[in-house]
Amino acid sequence: MHREDFPMMGHDLIYFDNGATTFKPKSVIDAINDYYNNYSANAHRGDYSISYKVDVEYENARIKVAKFINADPECVVFTSGATEGLNIIASGFFDNLLEPGDEIIISNAEHASNVLPWFRLANKHNAVIKYVPLDTNLHITLENLKSVVTSKTKVIALAEITNVVGDVRPIKEICEFAHQNNIFIVCDGAQSVPHKKTDVKDLDVDFLVFSAHKMCGPTGVGVLYGKKELLEEVEPLCLGGGMNESFDSEKEIYLKDLPQRLEAGTPNIAGVIGFGAAIDYLSNIGMLNISIYEQKLKKYLINKLKEIPYIQIVNEEADSGIVAFNVDGIFSQDVAYYLNKYNICVRAGNHCAKILKNSIGVKNTVRVSLYFYNTKEEVDDLVELLSNKDKIMKEMI
Repeated sequence: MHREDFPMMGHDLIYFDNGATTFKPKSVIDAINDYYNNYSANAHRGDYSISYKVDVEYENARIKVAKFINADPECVVFTSGATEGLNIIASGFFDNLLEPGDEIIISNAEHASNVLPWFRLANKHNAVIKYVPLDTNLHITLENLKSVVTSKTKVIALAEITNVVGDVRPIKEICEFAHQNNIFIVCDGAQSVPHKKTDVKDLDVDFLVFSAHKMCGPTGVGVLYGKKELLEEVEPLCLGGGMNESFDSEKEIYLKDLPQRLEAGTPNIAGVIGFGAAIDYLSNIGMLNISIYEQKLKKYLINKLKEIPYIQIVNEEADSGIVAFNVDGIFSQDVAYYLNKYNICVRAGNHCAKILKNSIGVKNTVRVSLYFYNTKEEVDDLVELLSNKDKIMKEMI
């Protein structure tokens, strides 16, 4: 689907590592090049025509992102990616809120970016990290979450879709329960926003982060969404140009309103403009169409892999386009090395989910992460190469 839009498709690759980053359509590349070739100036700085055009395109991208997730534009803060967004939330908001004994709830399946900032915060404030138990399918249920919540729980930080297990969490129901108990919800949307329709007002999520490069946009750009009243309480971690109204002394510092107060310095202008083009591209395809197509392709892959007796699928029941598996007796990265000989790109290892081994019993897996430009024919090529274990063993040497 839409493969002709992607220049990388001309490199004779089968790319199954979309959970790490996605290919970029020509429209995104063209938008970035247009900025550099035709109106390359700073944003929110100049009093001349090309600088004004930069301002318009930059803020238009913000409006596009806001519409894409049903947010108000002032609640969309551009960051370098989901990782920076999570660190801003942890250090800029919860650092001023946590007290000794407060509880932070995460899960064993979270990406490092949604683990390490909370570890640091817990160590600093003598807070408690608690983990939601995963069910037999490695999924999070609302009931399992309720089992670890106490009156001391201050924040629940979970991915809507995890990058290894690939389960789709009931974030809307979790938000409703959490707010009934005065608990904040932080949602890592890095693997969900690129693959399914996201409506922050319907979810009622307090904070949401995601990255452009996982949704056909450029690297080095992401979004921090937060409810306005909460974003206004976030202490900027970076101070400098573009985010202040004035300063006459150390006692007289006045910051701009949202979102500029959280966007100090010269931003990744080309990246933001490219992100706007990526939002246009995905919107034209339709997020529902993307989600339906990926689900069909994932089921096709699962059924093919189940025919191979020595392949163990870790997350067969997950409702996303992520499939994690192992080949019996062969190290995951050796499998990836073998597939690379045939120009098939997969991820192998722990996928930055280093504590997931506590729940699945294995440290490393092979991960196939699908996107709408993958095809059944590519799946067939993958499965054919995996169907001969002797060939894998021989070519590893």
